[in-house]
Amino acid sequence: MPARLQISAMVFMMAQAVLFGAGMLGILLSPLRDNASFYIPVMIVLSAIASVAIAWEIAPRLQMRYWRSRGVDHDFISG
Repeated sequence: MPARLQISAMVFMMAQAVLFGAGMLGILLSPLRDNASFYIPVMIVLSAIASVAIAWEIAPRLQMRYWRSRGVDHDFISG
């Protein structure tokens, strides 16, 4: 399995947790809570899709070869 896919899987879980929590707060602290049985499953699907995209974009930045090829030590994402 490629390293990018492995890193993406780990980052996906963290991004999913953050987006899920933010989505739940958004639903439960707004007037959407009246129809929460509809909005919560929609929010779960949307946060999963967004987490895949976010994880796939962040994963290369967490690999050392990404920075060696650019001649830079790090950035604000990788520390």
